[in-house]
Amino acid sequence: MTNSSVKGDIILVGFSEQPHLEKILFVAVLISYLLTLVGNTVIILICSVDPKLKTPMYFFLTHLSLVDICFTTSILYVSLALGSTECVLLAIMAFDRYAAVCKPLHYTAVMNPRLCQALAGVAWLSGMGNALIQGTVTLWLPRCGHQLLHHFFCEVPSMIKLACVDIHDNEVQLFVASLVLLLLPLMLILLSYGHIAKVVIRIKSVQAWCKALGTCGSHLIVVSLFYGTITAVYIQPNSSYAHAHGKFISLFYTVVTPTLNPLIYTLRNNDVKGALQRLFHRDFT
Repeated sequence: MTNSSVKGDIILVGFSEQPHLEKILFVAVLISYLLTLVGNTVIILICSVDPKLKTPMYFFLTHLSLVDICFTTSILYVSLALGSTECVLLAIMAFDRYAAVCKPLHYTAVMNPRLCQALAGVAWLSGMGNALIQGTVTLWLPRCGHQLLHHFFCEVPSMIKLACVDIHDNEVQLFVASLVLLLLPLMLILLSYGHIAKVVIRIKSVQAWCKALGTCGSHLIVVSLFYGTITAVYIQPNSSYAHAHGKFISLFYTVVTPTLNPLIYTLRNNDVKGALQRLFHRDFT
């Protein structure tokens, strides 16, 4: 496979160095991709047509599903933009859960439609801005004939290693971008859930714990799956672990996580399951 750029063609090695895995991975990725398309499209559909899901939580879930569909179908600029967008979007969703649990009486006033649209716009614009800067700088690095990219798509940490010049400044730039668009959203997520935990502990009610878990559980699982893998590649790209397992880690957060997200939100969410039942029942009747 080749990926054209202004500096010549890049040959994606993919998993060709492990031929015994290629057929297995092809089938697994194909199934995951189809499940991602179906699952996330269903989420977008039911959140759009069901009146009971016209809330900020499902507004942001619709955007997350759209990001996941595009994320698994993308190349350098688009994948970087969508990955950055998802980081910010997950932080916004954590703030939404904080408002729902800690400010229930003011929730509709705080998370008003105008603010929700503005926050979603910030997520998308921050992702596109990061991609334009990082992607352009990376593509213009001289490679001196180095073409073999030991990856299955053009990811920035792998791309900059093809350069035949000092890439220290690029690594610093990547680290700073990761701090702003990866660690900062993660800190905001942890801060939001820290406040949620304090409020729930203060109530000292089993029912409150169950309600908080039902409200936040799905989002926490998604955050753990996404951040648990992507931080290994972008925060320490030169670590031996990232170098040895980078392709498999990237495969997890670009293919596996988008596949699991609809299942997590469907299986753990009574509102979504109810909306699915109403949708299928209406179509059947």
